[in-house]
Amino acid sequence: MKAKIIPIIPFILFVILINNACEDSTYKEYKGNAPVYMSYDELRSSIDMEENIPLINPGKIYFKDNYIFVVEELKGIHVFDNVNPASPVKKVFVKIPGVVDISVSGHILYADSFVDLVVLDVTDINNIIEVGRVKDVLPYTVPPVDNEFPTAYIDQKKGVVVDWELKTIREKIYQSHYPYPVFWEKGVYYDMMNAGGASTGVSGSGVGIGGSMARFGIKNNVLYVLDQSNLKVFDITVKASPVKAGDISSGWGVETMFLTENNMFLGTTTGMVIYDITVPLSPQYKTFFSHARSCDPVIVDGNLAYITLRTGTSCGGSSNTLSVINIQNLVSPQIVSMFSMVNPHGLGKDGDLLFICDGSAGLKIYNASDPLKITDHLISSYPNINAFDVIPIGNILVMIGDDGLYQYDYSNIQNIYLLSSILVEEEN
Repeated sequence: MKAKIIPIIPFILFVILINNACEDSTYKEYKGNAPVYMSYDELRSSIDMEENIPLINPGKIYFKDNYIFVVEELKGIHVFDNVNPASPVKKVFVKIPGVVDISVSGHILYADSFVDLVVLDVTDINNIIEVGRVKDVLPYTVPPVDNEFPTAYIDQKKGVVVDWELKTIREKIYQSHYPYPVFWEKGVYYDMMNAGGASTGVSGSGVGIGGSMARFGIKNNVLYVLDQSNLKVFDITVKASPVKAGDISSGWGVETMFLTENNMFLGTTTGMVIYDITVPLSPQYKTFFSHARSCDPVIVDGNLAYITLRTGTSCGGSSNTLSVINIQNLVSPQIVSMFSMVNPHGLGKDGDLLFICDGSAGLKIYNASDPLKITDHLISSYPNINAFDVIPIGNILVMIGDDGLYQYDYSNIQNIYLLSSILVEEEN
């Protein structure tokens, strides 16, 4: 997965430059990134099935009914038939401009598409169709830039920004570029200011499983969507027709979501927020557990929460750690232990096994039966991959990394081995 760190300093320098422009009092000419727009009409008629689309820039992963869904960031979703994890079969690619996150309830898939929430029927994997859409319900987001040049003014009326074009820009000087566009890094939003035969299809029951980096979650007939500072709540009693039930201010820097039977745990850049979701349509704030500033996903198993913190991102901070938190008393979480890591990202747990994607240090598997000595009990490690997120499912670990999609058999912890891999291809 390519780095998606948005350079903030060039933007600040750009503001300084335009405020001191000497060309004239109205316009400034400079070399920069001009937005390439897709009109809203085109965006809303762009869902399509495509074939032979390579895995190039994988993002979030999701699992349901023997299918693995891999997001090709901002482009669409790869769908793999995983009835035989040793030999997954690529089925289709669904083109969805602007997609970063997904969630599935029954045979209905929900995805973000820039400013819209898109609803797809995946009953027939070979004929995935759009069945609903909630327009203009998500933040205005733009792709990252891969150079140090400033970005031009964005006119949201022209549509969504799908790319950048480096060229000489002549632009009217504005005192403020409000509203500021939102960028993302690995699917996390940032405001510039702050085996047994072929499977036949996705069933109409149950909810799938996302990784620890997810921003979408489903509880009963409610869909939750995070958008950096707000928790958006949708009633999906009629699955193909989501109804927005409200926005809850969840604090700044919210990144990831983990749901248990009665509670929601949100990972933020400064701590963990806990909500009671006993009444799914009406999450109730319980507490906030503070930690050092850093990007952090969180997972929960019983009375313990596991949080990874990492540096080298737009989140800021200087900590690369795994923290274990006692949440038996939800209104007063207590730290149990903390362990040094290299650059941890996503994580997952199955019984006593703890799986950690330690960035460039690869995948690490620990026996976490003793929360005070986790790193003393390393079972296996795979250092030659850049690991991003995992989903453990019935002795099979699904992992996504910079290099592609990997699956490991951990039914025998003394002999954990790689089952299969689908590697990324070079972009033409």
